[in-house]
Amino acid sequence: MQSSARRRPFPAAAPGSPQPSGPLYAGRHGAAKNEDTSKTSPFHLDLWFYFTLQNWVLDFGRPIAMIILPLEWFPLNKPSAGDYFHMAYNVITPFLLLKLIERSPKTLPRSMVYVSIITFVMGASIHLVGDSVNHRLIFSGYQHHLSVRENPIIRNLKPETLIDSFELLYYYDEYLGHSMWYIPFFLILFIYFTGCFTPNEDESRMPMSALLLTGPSSLYYWYLVTEGQIFILYIFTFFAMMALVMHQKRKGLVLDSNGLFLFYSFIITLVLIAVWVVWLWNDKTLRKKYPGVIYIPEPWAFYTLHMSNLHAAKEGL
Repeated sequence: MQSSARRRPFPAAAPGSPQPSGPLYAGRHGAAKNEDTSKTSPFHLDLWFYFTLQNWVLDFGRPIAMIILPLEWFPLNKPSAGDYFHMAYNVITPFLLLKLIERSPKTLPRSMVYVSIITFVMGASIHLVGDSVNHRLIFSGYQHHLSVRENPIIRNLKPETLIDSFELLYYYDEYLGHSMWYIPFFLILFIYFTGCFTPNEDESRMPMSALLLTGPSSLYYWYLVTEGQIFILYIFTFFAMMALVMHQKRKGLVLDSNGLFLFYSFIITLVLIAVWVVWLWNDKTLRKKYPGVIYIPEPWAFYTLHMSNLHAAKEGL
């Protein structure tokens, strides 16, 4: 009885049949670890193209659509066109990030990926509400280059506790929402980056399609870092990428085309940020709003300070 109750080894799969999988088999995850250094992945042109396109249209384009489209179509007490863009972004971006993780030839920590995706969606949704109200305030004279309490339409509100409510809204938009949105976003990109190494140096080349996408991708990351005020998060992610590249190089591993695309995009982003800071270095008004050690003005603050006044002057003529 005791001998019959002992665990018996699982029968081998028949020739030509798929390897059994499940929680009782070590097939997928166990075997994948032994193949990690030999598996490679071609450049994901479809995913990177859709990812870059939707970032530009749904993220960068949403405040523009909110301002350009007639106010009669989207009353101030209803969601704006930009809000619908943001809703689409909150669905499409997590889906594309999950598809990127699925395309990775390496076994990646899925639990961390799932928790990051959930946090990302929650943070982006919090930002959706705060950003919607803040951008709608532009039509009432709100100026993004000023702090909440310094804005002419808010500083004279009665009772003064209403100002605290607007500061809370700004906190949800610019701090809590951004943190819960961008930290998991960059974490997922870094997790994906850890699987972008190959021992074959011939595969460490970027196709022409990747080179063409590098510019728009880098420019979007510049906008993301400057408008989101997440330079510290970005630079730590970039340093982690550099450290991983040097560590893997000692093992004889180099970046594949997908890793090179992501790495070069981050390098060009750093150059663009440096040019942006140097250009606005002596702007006293923006300096007042960003008094910290790290001075990186937001593009929309620059727009409301300079470009909107220029447009108003042209209309007056």
